[in-house]
Amino acid sequence: MPFTKTTEQDSNYDNLEQLSAAELIRNINQEDKKVAFAVEKALPQIEKLVVLIAEKLKAGGRLFYMGAGTSGRLGILDASECPPTFGVSDQVVIGLIAGGDTAIRNAVEFAEDSKQQGWEDLQEKQITDKDVVVGIAASGTTPYVIAALKACNERDIQTGCITCNLGSPLAQVATYPIEVVVGPEFVTGSSRMKAGTAQKMVLNLISTSVMILLGKIKGNKMVDMQLSNHKLVQRGINMLMKELNISQDNAASLLEKNGNVRTAIKKYRHEHQ
Repeated sequence: MPFTKTTEQDSNYDNLEQLSAAELIRNINQEDKKVAFAVEKALPQIEKLVVLIAEKLKAGGRLFYMGAGTSGRLGILDASECPPTFGVSDQVVIGLIAGGDTAIRNAVEFAEDSKQQGWEDLQEKQITDKDVVVGIAASGTTPYVIAALKACNERDIQTGCITCNLGSPLAQVATYPIEVVVGPEFVTGSSRMKAGTAQKMVLNLISTSVMILLGKIKGNKMVDMQLSNHKLVQRGINMLMKELNISQDNAASLLEKNGNVRTAIKKYRHEHQ
């Protein structure tokens, strides 16, 4: 079956410049409603990759996200939120983008077309077969990502991908492909829209599920979160009050003393056995 980029097909809407603000946002929202259903169809693929990543991280491995443009930025976003949310090192989940850190804020021309840079970026991080590399590309054709995954496969490094086209070159290279087919974009070819939303949803599923499987959540609470602002400190105090049935002052003192919700719970229970 020939490969067709549905992400590049003409929008279901035309004459956009003639639409009112109300019509624009209503129609964009109508398209966005399709994304969650597309993700649902890919849940079996997502599950396989989540199980693999959890196994690798439990054994001391790392998770790498790789992408270009919007896809790369989404990977970096997800990676950067793991330390404050789950209390893991910033070396556990790592985001790489074609063109380097400059490309996070500004487009770097033709960076995604390099077939060498992706593997070089991974080598700089001392990639090993303990790690997992997930390529992110809405099109499924980004050379930076595909070439890197090929190099990983040749060295028995497990690979996954998140793409929004069925049967793409990227999905054929990845050992654990995730294909979320969202169809044509509202603005033709603008894969920062539905495709980007789908990728963000899948990344949320992956990182959150993996961290829960690693024991980083207790009940439904982020007991390993970093207490990096007043809001999070208060959240931690509230957790301790509810979990230990203690006053706010006692919870605040306990949290300040231990610096971590999980540790505070353990210490308190040990001292009050």
